[in-house]
Amino acid sequence: MPAPFHATPNSALAGALPTPLPPQPPQPQQRVILVVDDALDTLRMLCDALAAEGYAVLAARDADEALQRFDITVPDGVLLDAVMPGMDGFALCRQLKATPPWSHVPVVFMTGLSDTEQILQGFASGGVDYVVKPLRIPEVLARLATHVRNAQATRLAREAVDVAGLGVVVLDGQGRVAWRSPQALRWLEAAFAAEPAPQDAAAAWLNRAQSTGGQTLALPDGRQLLARHLGASGLAESMLLLSQAAAEAAAPRHLQQVALTPRETEVLSWISKGKTNRDIADILGMSPRTVNKHLEHIFEKLGVETRTAAAAIAGQLLQA
Repeated sequence: MPAPFHATPNSALAGALPTPLPPQPPQPQQRVILVVDDALDTLRMLCDALAAEGYAVLAARDADEALQRFDITVPDGVLLDAVMPGMDGFALCRQLKATPPWSHVPVVFMTGLSDTEQILQGFASGGVDYVVKPLRIPEVLARLATHVRNAQATRLAREAVDVAGLGVVVLDGQGRVAWRSPQALRWLEAAFAAEPAPQDAAAAWLNRAQSTGGQTLALPDGRQLLARHLGASGLAESMLLLSQAAAEAAAPRHLQQVALTPRETEVLSWISKGKTNRDIADILGMSPRTVNKHLEHIFEKLGVETRTAAAAIAGQLLQA
């Protein structure tokens, strides 16, 4: 890890950048924060405050230097000036969010621009928060600490998904792919490789799965790719779970061709919307045990073994 920067108290160096300390033993739990601002007094003030809180601090005066810091190490958070010479903070943030290894890093804007249009631009470019200059250091530290903790929790959860080999996709509030696990990436690339615009085709299919509760796609090898909508998060993001099924798990073309009772049809419909057994029990006024019995019958009639497969078939049938 590069040595942290800190502001020097020597007034003779008042116009200089924060200078690096001599190399120090690494601290495994130490968080790294990148501060990007063309105002040297702001850099010094923030470097001192962050170092006092136990952070390792990297400093950059513009977007080019910030990208160089990212090439060295990926920080845990960024404090980013919105208005800088050359590439501004909004454009830099968009570039960070468009680079997969960096897209998870929370960006907090620092700006003297407090009108609504500038604030919205900051969020639209991928920022998670903003603070208005002149900075109130305790507020900056509190906001930053919250976003760093949240980002770490999200990263650990996604790493767990990767290790488990699950096919998970997260769509943002505008229906764009915000994140996908390595398994999901492999399946989607294989499924849409023949399309003129594979990424656009995959995104359109995932959005249909989000709106209908589930989708099924026939693969060239005879298997099926299933997408089940798991629900929305508090960040206006939606999560979908992908899985693959053998060709024999294919569903009939119309729900009427499956001998489901009206109650089983209701249960299947709520399953396709991502509801749990307890949710369905509350909605339909029955016990979770009764819901489970209905599911056993539904699985048998549809020829599937999992909720994911049943939900995907339901999405296909209800769309037909």
